Amino acid sequence: MKDNGRNKNVNGRRNLIPGILCVLLCLVVWVLWGGFDRFLGVGSRDTLTIGVFSDSYWNVQNGYAYRIVDDAIKVFEEEHPGVTVEYTSGILKEDYSEWLAEELMAETAPDVFFVLGDDFSSFVDAGALKDLTPLMEADEDFRKDAFYSSALACGTYDGKQYALPFECAPKLMFVNRTILDNEGIAMPDNDWSWEDFYNICQAVRKDTDGDGLTDQFGEIGYTWKEAFESNGVQLFDQEGTECQLTASGVEESINFIEKLDVLSDGYNVSERDFDLGNVAFQPMSFSEFRAYQPYPLSVKKYSGFQWGCIPMPAGSQGDNISTLDSLLIGMNRKTANEENAWDFIKTMTSDPAIQAEIFDYSEGVSVLRSVTESEQTLQSLIEDSGSEESLNLSILSQVVEKSLVSLRFPGYPEAEERVSQVVSEIIGGDGNISMELIVWNREINRFLGEEKGQ
Repeated sequence: MKDNGRNKNVNGRRNLIPGILCVLLCLVVWVLWGGFDRFLGVGSRDTLTIGVFSDSYWNVQNGYAYRIVDDAIKVFEEEHPGVTVEYTSGILKEDYSEWLAEELMAETAPDVFFVLGDDFSSFVDAGALKDLTPLMEADEDFRKDAFYSSALACGTYDGKQYALPFECAPKLMFVNRTILDNEGIAMPDNDWSWEDFYNICQAVRKDTDGDGLTDQFGEIGYTWKEAFESNGVQLFDQEGTECQLTASGVEESINFIEKLDVLSDGYNVSERDFDLGNVAFQPMSFSEFRAYQPYPLSVKKYSGFQWGCIPMPAGSQGDNISTLDSLLIGMNRKTANEENAWDFIKTMTSDPAIQAEIFDYSEGVSVLRSVTESEQTLQSLIEDSGSEESLNLSILSQVVEKSLVSLRFPGYPEAEERVSQVVSEIIGGDGNISMELIVWNREINRFLGEEKGQ
């Protein structure tokens, strides 16, 4: 009986060994297949997820929503055998921020995702974006100096790089060359001033049909924003905690806007007037300029006149600059796929062939200086417009490099609206501008403090 019991125990252990080996084998396969990575965090070793939206960042019609992304995925997957890149399609830009915020809260956000300019500071504050600075510094192949410094700055917060720029668009002055030619006025130089701007606006203002009413005007759309930017005024700090409405240059900027407004003789100049060829100047994002360039759309919208683009005029305390809007790409701070995520971000932002596609399938500007200044880019823009005169690439590159970072923070739209109200009331009133600015500055700073919970 004792021998039979011993044999049963031995047989039981022998039967147990294959089962244990089977479990261990399954565990090894699971780990190799990426199950451990999925258990630990976002993504897996063989699948990289990215967050994209289906329409244009620049709010214009575009039939190539995923073209650049798909081409970048193809390049990346060829360089990373065994890694698949996936994304959710059909998300509109207007819904993208909410979708991404929900994914981040649920800890199911993609490894890599586009970051809208309006969302950048909020995502940094929320701890959603990984600091890319260590990756940039450790990567011998990464060339920081290949980017426009202004574009890189759009993804910088508190001295750290939380996102890289994918494409950008500066604001330029759109010029009706036909009006200037008819009035015998030369195209302004790239370093033109407010005085030059005002003098031309005054010179072209006239009654062209003899009915006693002014019907040709100097400008449309030049607001306090453009005036502040080009006169050295930094209205808010990056964190959105302080307004500088009493800073040097503000009062002069408001006075200049008021001076320009007088030239319209009380008439509300509209974009329609510009479209009809009756206005000499209009500030415009380069993306909007490109959207209306292709023939025959350009002929339909701007029939009867030739146009071109130059930098903004400079105030006495500023420079020929404006803000730069950028679409950024960031990495999920909780990704378990850091190496692949970083490589894909580099493919999107640093691969010259992918960046060159921006001029073919989008309305922005490449963030790489070499791509924007290339002969290929020049030919692409000439094919769009049918003219070499509408835009000089050296001007475009110069404007991008000198541009200011477009600040965005929680409560920014409301704060900006209050500044617009201030400027309108000052221009429409007869009070002491300096005192009014002091009062309003306190009010706006109080609002910003409430937004930050101070």
